[in-house]
Amino acid sequence: MGLRRNKIIAALKREISNIVHDEVRDSRLGFATIMRLDLTPDLRSARVYFSVLGGEEEQKSALQALEAASAFIRCLVAQRIKLRFVPEINFKLDSTPEYSIKIQQELERINPVLFRGQPSPRRKKRNQEYLTGRKKGAKNKDKKNEP
Repeated sequence: MGLRRNKIIAALKREISNIVHDEVRDSRLGFATIMRLDLTPDLRSARVYFSVLGGEEEQKSALQALEAASAFIRCLVAQRIKLRFVPEINFKLDSTPEYSIKIQQELERINPVLFRGQPSPRRKKRNQEYLTGRKKGAKNKDKKNEP
């Protein structure tokens, strides 16, 4: 990806996020967060991934609210960012947070010792070495031999 394209993606994400939080007045929206934005190489279409706190019903209603407001959001983006073509905005639900929670729960189920706040004996030893700055049994080289 080129530098210009990355700057456009960052500016679009920032402006769309600001518009969704400050300008769009829809009760169905809830706590929507813009997670990432994908832009086609010709800069004509943008896919905006978002997440919403709540269950499936809240997520579906937030998607409907954002789809209904997409023309309004595109118009405001055109006013705020000077581009030859303002990309068409398509909203998609981002399932990454739910997926990461499922992975975390599965890891906790497989190895509960590592994920219950109690480190394994090997990790406990490494943590102790890190905190003291040296391995157990190793002589401290910083101390000078005093007569």
